Amino acid sequence: MNFQVHIPFVEALGFELLRFEDGEADISMTPREEHMNSWSVLHGGVTMTLLDVAMAHAARSPKKGGTPDPRGVVTVEMKTSFLRPGLGRLVARGKILQQTHTLAFCEGSLFDADNKLVAHATGTFKYLRALPVGGRELKPLNASD
Repeated sequence: MNFQVHIPFVEALGFELLRFEDGEADISMTPREEHMNSWSVLHGGVTMTLLDVAMAHAARSPKKGGTPDPRGVVTVEMKTSFLRPGLGRLVARGKILQQTHTLAFCEGSLFDADNKLVAHATGTFKYLRALPVGGRELKPLNASD
């Protein structure tokens, strides 16, 4: 069974977790009008958020036959290159490049409906057992969500 962390902002953006295993994660979204910039293409902030969330999920994804890492991750740094406008249904693919006990070094690529590369990012994520504010809730991700 797949699990996701309850993140209200991500849920409001309409992200859908497609794959979450073995150091990789795929997350998709279909942009709506409120996600666009003044050029009528996906806003860069949404692009970066999609890549950030895909890489963070990859960092805590379960190893073969295991369960998701119970620790949370926070973004330490992230670099994004925008290659073409984001249009139509998009899929971000995040993966771990290198992992230590406290850090995950990841990359993410964002593809459009024609499988063309829209943006690419690298990021460093720090594992944390708990955050000083709020709680973290793991809930099952239903196929119908």
